Amino acid sequence: MSAVSQPDPSRDLNNDQLLVDRAKSGDRHAFDLLVLKYQSRLLSLVTRLVSNPSDALDVVQETFVKAYRSLDSFRGDSAFYTWLYRIAVNTAKNYVASMAKAKADISMDALVGGTDHLPSFQDMGSPDQQSSTDQLQVAILDAIEQLPEELREALTLRELEGMSYEEIADRMQCPIGTVRSRIFRARESVVTQIQAKFPGTYVS
Repeated sequence: MSAVSQPDPSRDLNNDQLLVDRAKSGDRHAFDLLVLKYQSRLLSLVTRLVSNPSDALDVVQETFVKAYRSLDSFRGDSAFYTWLYRIAVNTAKNYVASMAKAKADISMDALVGGTDHLPSFQDMGSPDQQSSTDQLQVAILDAIEQLPEELREALTLRELEGMSYEEIADRMQCPIGTVRSRIFRARESVVTQIQAKFPGTYVS
């Protein structure tokens, strides 16, 4: 019986780098292959940050546009998806921040504009409360981005991509115990930062 070959964890990394190099040389089809490879995974990530499906799709599309324009800045120091993920999180964070500002502007317009604006303003629920929620979400993303890379990756795979501890251990090539420790430390760091910025806030 012939031995079953084990998957090479570096294979995808090598393939990605090859596609990136071809895309840098002007091969648009190579970049399209990267889009096809990661668009579903990226959408799953962004949907956890941007609740509206249509807006989430826009954020993903903008992420790939930014990535394509910035390909020359990708040096291969990290996995291509790690680099892409950071662009996606920053794009989603900017979107959430802009929406929070827009809602704050609507709130001010309603207060200044008199009763003509009040019905639509009231239909939105509590803009102040929603704005605070948006600000909290942006702060959480900031806190995650400031984590050391190993902690950030473990927490992102668990909380934003919904992967199991076993899947994360396989992805990060480390024991499950190490994964649990990294996630615990990451959560502890994020909670500490959030509670410092928003006293009395409970982050589960």
